[in-house]
Amino acid sequence: MTLLTTVFAAVICTVIWYRGAPKSEMKVGVLCWMYWGASLMWLADAIFEYAKLHAEYFTPAPADMLNDFYLGLSVVALGLVIWLIILLVKDPKGVVKAALFRRKN
Repeated sequence: MTLLTTVFAAVICTVIWYRGAPKSEMKVGVLCWMYWGASLMWLADAIFEYAKLHAEYFTPAPADMLNDFYLGLSVVALGLVIWLIILLVKDPKGVVKAALFRRKN
């Protein structure tokens, strides 16, 4: 489930990035790289787990599937938090800078 969750997030993020590819003001490419990297990590984990469990790999317990799904969602959420921090630091539209240096008359 972790692999599926991160692959779906990576595909959705890639489609969003591709729609606005020439401009890329919101730094969605960084988010794509994080999700595709997580997907590759979970793929390697799935390969090694399949090598250890063989056919049992395809019949996990429901509790294990739920735990893996929560782990996948937490990875997606952590990626979003890191992306938001990068977005606030880079401030491509100057919104944070304008808010910090706004003078009240």
